[in-house]
Amino acid sequence: MTRRLLVTQGPAAVTVNAVAREMGMSGPALYHYYAGHEELVGAVTAGFLRELTEAMEQARDARADAPPADRLLATCRAMRAWAVAHPAEFGWIFASPVAPPDRHPDSPRQRAGQRFEQILLDQVAELWRTRPFPVPDPADLDPSLLEQLRAYSETIGGRLPPEAAHVFLSCWIRLYGLLCMEVLHQVDFAYSDMEPVFEECLSELRARLGLEG
Repeated sequence: MTRRLLVTQGPAAVTVNAVAREMGMSGPALYHYYAGHEELVGAVTAGFLRELTEAMEQARDARADAPPADRLLATCRAMRAWAVAHPAEFGWIFASPVAPPDRHPDSPRQRAGQRFEQILLDQVAELWRTRPFPVPDPADLDPSLLEQLRAYSETIGGRLPPEAAHVFLSCWIRLYGLLCMEVLHQVDFAYSDMEPVFEECLSELRARLGLEG
């Protein structure tokens, strides 16, 4: 119901009253399920995040016996495939002002987000543990950047030291930024087929993570 409203009418159409009408009930009746619009938005976002996460996990697990590079690239390709097939849902999760951040640690939105965030982090952390990739000298990093990277490293239990976290986050920013630009049609003026551009990005990530050869 909610997805149909989103896809056909856009994020602003996803209101408590509209969802209730789609379900054949009154707006007040829907409040038995959701406390309000913010909770409804959180539930919808969590559902889309779980769907995206499961697609990425399935691609990763289908190559359980493959080299780390193959599993990682399969995960990234699955993320793009889902995003391209579900642009409205991807935009709702990552680009819609209708879906405000939910920081409550036990909310469905937060739990789904943490599961999603772990997919690439787990693989990169495993790479670092078994086959450390090139990292910058901490002395060459801006002091403010290094301080932030140390804080982030602590939040992930030190699985990546600050300099390795810098490489991971740089790869994520590159990957995520390109996906957003594709799904939001921000480079349509130049490209009609983004797949080779995405594959070029993956090649860059492979090199950055020491997975060439």
